[in-house]
Amino acid sequence: MPIVIALVVFVAVAAAVFAVVSLLDQRNAQARILRDRLTAAQGPAEQTVPDVALLRDELLSRIPAFDTFLRRSERVSLLQKMLAQGNVDVRAGNFLMLCAFSAVVFAVIAFVAGGNILFGWAGAVLGFFIPYAYASHMRKKRFATFEEKFPEAIDTLARAVRAGHAFTTALEMIANEVAEPVAGEFRQLYEEQKFGLPVRDALINLAERLPLVDVKFFVTAVMLQRETGGNLAEILDNLSYVIRERFKILRQVRVHTAQGRLTMVLLMALPPTIVVIMQILNPGFIRPLFADPIGHALIVGGITLQTLGYFVIRRIIRIQV
Repeated sequence: MPIVIALVVFVAVAAAVFAVVSLLDQRNAQARILRDRLTAAQGPAEQTVPDVALLRDELLSRIPAFDTFLRRSERVSLLQKMLAQGNVDVRAGNFLMLCAFSAVVFAVIAFVAGGNILFGWAGAVLGFFIPYAYASHMRKKRFATFEEKFPEAIDTLARAVRAGHAFTTALEMIANEVAEPVAGEFRQLYEEQKFGLPVRDALINLAERLPLVDVKFFVTAVMLQRETGGNLAEILDNLSYVIRERFKILRQVRVHTAQGRLTMVLLMALPPTIVVIMQILNPGFIRPLFADPIGHALIVGGITLQTLGYFVIRRIIRIQV
């Protein structure tokens, strides 16, 4: 219990100090913006206007001090990119706070339930990674939905080009006719080139937002066609056919690896299920596993081996097509 009180006091003090520092930094930032505006207004009229980027830099947090601190880490920028790819409408700073809060909650619950500091640390690690696992799942799910609907978008683009529409007009048609998330990505592609970004750069941005093999093929094919010429409609038809055939092979692979995936699920779920059943039917038999130090070492070893087994089986059944 003293550890729980210490954690609560630490979180409260850290939050108070951070709030005071962020408030002071925000006031300094507002004063700096006012000084810059006054300097620009009082300067000479023939002063050159600096180049302005087309896309604004996204804030990692609404708190200036926290945003400045987070921008020093490349991993946080990658986290913000992952959240955007998964369509998780949370800034990276708020997401890290959510992970910290989840870690504290799970640590307290595990410590109270297990009565040991080892369980508290295990709960903290688990709680910290649960939000990240959710964001990763949403990213993977969105990418899978995009890949399923991407051939339809390519067919729409090929028909529009064959009918005589310009490439940029065909992009707008995809944004209006195809379902999400394809429509949203192509709408952003259309708006980027509409506001002055070269089509090549807009296509590269699309490939960076969606690091998928099919999107890279599409971007490469379109850029080569724009530089060397050729029948764009025929190229897109062939690309759509290749993507559909690849999905057909992927479905066949999933059928052949179904036994391996079922084995992985059974092996991962069997040990915790047995522990829970024994805890209900015969608590005295399973109690030494949680009360004795040797039992704690066995738990750590079992979790480690379970994790290694999961990644080994996952690598075996994961076939790239």
